[in-house]
This record gives sequence, C-alpha cells and structure tokens, in this order.
Amino acid sequence: MTREIDDLFAVVERELTIVARTPAYVASAVGFAAIVWWLAFASSLTGYVPLVADLLTPVEVLVPLLAVAFGYRAIQADAASKELDVLRTYPLRPRTYVLGVFVGRATAVLSLVFATLLVAGLFVPAFGPPANPVIATHGGDGPFGTYLRFVLLATLYAAVVLAAVVAVSTVATQGRTAIAAAVGVVVLLTVGLDLGLVAALSSGLVGPDGLRYLLALSPNSAFRGLTLALSIRTVEAATLPLSAVLANVVGLTLWLVGSLVLASLTVWSEPPTERWQVVETLDDAAESTARSAETPDESSEPTTADAVESSTDGSEDRPTGPGSAEGSPED
Repeated sequence: MTREIDDLFAVVERELTIVARTPAYVASAVGFAAIVWWLAFASSLTGYVPLVADLLTPVEVLVPLLAVAFGYRAIQADAASKELDVLRTYPLRPRTYVLGVFVGRATAVLSLVFATLLVAGLFVPAFGPPANPVIATHGGDGPFGTYLRFVLLATLYAAVVLAAVVAVSTVATQGRTAIAAAVGVVVLLTVGLDLGLVAALSSGLVGPDGLRYLLALSPNSAFRGLTLALSIRTVEAATLPLSAVLANVVGLTLWLVGSLVLASLTVWSEPPTERWQVVETLDDAAESTARSAETPDESSEPTTADAVESSTDGSEDRPTGPGSAEGSPED
C-alpha cells in the first residue's frame, strides 16, 4: 500500500510539473480568471445572491471548457508519445496512474476555479453600492456563506466534468479525436441530457415529480439545482424535498466515481501478478554474502553473490531479465 501511495504522489507531481510548464494551460487559466472577474465586475454587485444569479450560467459554460482545456490530452498525450507503453512496463497499477493524473490536473483546475470565484465575491464589498436595508429585510441579499456554497458547488462541478474528460482521454487515439470527443462529452453533459429530459417531460413520459429526481442524471442540472436550493434559494427550490436535493449530490458523486473507474478499466489491462518478478539487488546480494560468511556450516552451499556473478558473466550482449534494481516485468 505504501508503494502504491508513493507511485500516486509521483504521478501527481509529474502532472503538476506538466501543467506549470505548458504555456497553453497557463493561458487558459488567465483567460478563465479574466472572463469571470469581468463578468462579476459588470454585474450589479448589489449582493452575494444577485452575484450568484449572474455567474451561474457563465460558470455552467466556462467550467466545462476549462476542464476540456486541462484534461482532453491528459492521457492521450502519453499514449501518442509512447510514454504510456513505457509506464505499462513498470509495476504501476492502472488505477494509480489514472487517479494520479486526475488528482494532478484537478489540483490545478479546482484551485483555479475556487480562487477565481472567491476573488470575484470580494467585488461586492469592494465595488458594490451600499447595502439596501429593504432588500436585506426581504431576503434578497444574503451573507458571504451563501456565496461560498456556490463556490464549493462550482468546484465540485469542475471535478465531475474533469473526470469525464479524463475518461474520454483514455480512449482517444489522436489529438483531434481527443478534443472532438471531449467537446462532445461536454455538450452531452451540459446540454444534451437536459434536452432529453425536457423532451421526456413534454411527451408525457416523465411527470414533474419524477423530473425532480431525473435531473440528477445530468451534472449540469444537478449543479444548477443544488445552487438554486442552497445558494439562491428560490421559491421553487425551497419547495423541493430533501430527497431531491440528495439525489443531485448522489448524481454528481456517481458521475465523478464512475468516470474514474471507467478510465482505470480502459487505460490498459493490468498484467497478471506472476508476470512481475522481484530481482535481488546487488546490495541484497552483498548482505547475503556477509551472512553466509558468518555461518561456516553453510559455506558449502552456493551463495547469492555467486549466483549474481554467474548471471552477470557474459550478459553484456543479452539482457538476462528485468532490471535488477527496478523490478520491471519480464515481457
């Protein structure tokens, strides 16, 4: 378990280094922050609830685009450069690799979304007009906690969409295919599922009561429903039963976990355990030689050092197996 955790952190560090050294990712981050801050500054800034209402629709569009920019080549780039084939030769589990890639990219994306929206919330006390006591009395305004809930929900929404994009990146074979598939998944998540639910409602296949729960199937609708219920608190959202709100949370969780599981199953097939061979290192051989020297009764038996020496003689032209210090697979 400790080795798997070490491998996970190694992949996470690798992904963070790639993100920090890629100008396209830096430009995407700057563009996302600039657009969100401009929209926030151009809004009325009369309170946190109106700011959430103004940013809700742009966030539903901008966050998926940001997830596509950071995740559509997360695994496809390794496959195209044949680096994925090299990683497969190491005792690295597919789930560890996929989770490390996701955590590394998610660290950058979620930090960006959270920090950008949090700074946008500071525009209300900094640039907004004085608080209107009439609006505050009638519930038109709210404390900063209501806006903070929106920021956390947007961060969760970004994680869900990024996981879906990473899953698509595992099956894409070329760069153009990866971006086309990622955009298609984003359109499906943000628009396609919603249109399907509206069509089912208009045709009478689903009633209004059942639609409350079916909206959880769409990450976009689930995010919007949670925002309306927990941040904006509209009259319609206030009448929603608690089970419908929980259904939205479960829907987002299933999309997040299901996407990562799908990516782990499709990135590569894990070789059987017997294909991995643990090879004794030279340090272990030296320790074994020292122990055998201390026990004269067993001196007649061949030592590990003799075995290592005999296996290395004449092996310059042909490798005798996996790397002795790495424990690579035989094939």
